[in-house]
Amino acid sequence: MNATAAETVQIITPSQLLTHWQGHRKLTRRVIDAFPEKDFFDYSIGGMRTASQLTLELLAIGAPALKAIVERDEKPYEEAGNALTTKAQFLEQWDKSTAIINDYFPQIPSEDFSKTFNLFGQYNSPIIHSVLYFVDNEIHHRGQMYVYLRGLGIEPPFFWER
Repeated sequence: MNATAAETVQIITPSQLLTHWQGHRKLTRRVIDAFPEKDFFDYSIGGMRTASQLTLELLAIGAPALKAIVERDEKPYEEAGNALTTKAQFLEQWDKSTAIINDYFPQIPSEDFSKTFNLFGQYNSPIIHSVLYFVDNEIHHRGQMYVYLRGLGIEPPFFWER
């Protein structure tokens, strides 16, 4: 098979990609929920950001970035959330973000995944690269939270149970 034909083979459908991403989001939600309230906001190892700060970043990227892609809005990255003061509020916002992702993701036509978009006005790359970054970034920060939970003596959820 030549390179051109290989490039036309679809390995995963957009629907399967969304299911994969939402599996990670369900697991991350369980990891967030495993934290004791105080430790979610205060516990850190080696100067890394707290679980609440990591979660703020995830909330600022996933749904807002996907919405920006669909609407072709290149507004700058903004990490809001100072109004979130309890773990329950973070989980509620997580659930709202999940619903937004479920709403916006199917609005991206399959042919657009290879198109370039300037995310946050500074990351100019194919849309598929941005979506994969959203998943990779979440996995990375969830890994940090696993370390925190283990440091607190709490068994984190199994990473394969998505």
